[in-house]
Amino acid sequence: MTIQGRISGGDGKDGPSPGRRGAHGKDAQGSMNSLDKMLSILDLFDDRSAVITPEDVERTTGASRSSAYRYLQSLADAGLIAQAASGSYTLGARILELDRLQRNSDQLLAAARPVMEAVSTQLGFNMILSRYHGNRVICSHTAWPDTTLTAIYERGRPLPLFFGAMAKVILANLGPYQLRNLMLKHVDEIRSAGLGGDWKEFRTVMGRLRRQKSCVTHAEITPESVGVAAPIFDADDRVIGSIAFAIPRAAFERLSEDGIREEAIAAAEMIMANLHRATAEDGAAPEPRNH
Repeated sequence: MTIQGRISGGDGKDGPSPGRRGAHGKDAQGSMNSLDKMLSILDLFDDRSAVITPEDVERTTGASRSSAYRYLQSLADAGLIAQAASGSYTLGARILELDRLQRNSDQLLAAARPVMEAVSTQLGFNMILSRYHGNRVICSHTAWPDTTLTAIYERGRPLPLFFGAMAKVILANLGPYQLRNLMLKHVDEIRSAGLGGDWKEFRTVMGRLRRQKSCVTHAEITPESVGVAAPIFDADDRVIGSIAFAIPRAAFERLSEDGIREEAIAAAEMIMANLHRATAEDGAAPEPRNH
């Protein structure tokens, strides 16, 4: 199965509370206001759908034709989408501006870049920095010295939620409510990934991965590749991403698995030290906890 075919969703939010809104502002009854519907239009874009139409918006949001056009015009006015041929729409130039700003202001990326450059140069391993956001694991940055492996990872690419070391090590460090919600919504995918056939098995597998502080997977994303990943936590002890090695299987078999796990954990710790130092200097977070 290709990486595109394995892209899976999940709920990354804490438990609901009275009056709290979830993704795109859904309330407890699951209804969406006009702003929420307009923002949800951006979710229609992915690798398979680079162009959308007003009909797509109507069908997805349940909005009337006039409302759909109004939402599209507002997004176009903001530069987030742009009108293309035959009344269709693509992503707009403002996205490019926002990506540049995000690259320049992302503290996790700033913390990880020097570590990835140094470690990948020293070990010769390809490295992937992933972020966890809502129901997605997203590739944020790569260092790719070993060109014998095809570089399928790129910034902004969504990764499978239940396959691959970089995602599994994030899942293992989510809270019980988040994990149970994932089990309820994605039981078939979780079973297919070998993570358990019911809640008890899933919780047991996640607990074991969490105690190991790292995860190793074989050819789950790309053939002839072994993934070795460790989680990254913010200063409030919340998992926010992972750092992973992508190693050719033949090379991995000549090395010590325990040693590679230790290298991944050490890289994660260096990234967290940089990140926590930066956030503490900004006065935005308490002192980091030990992992």
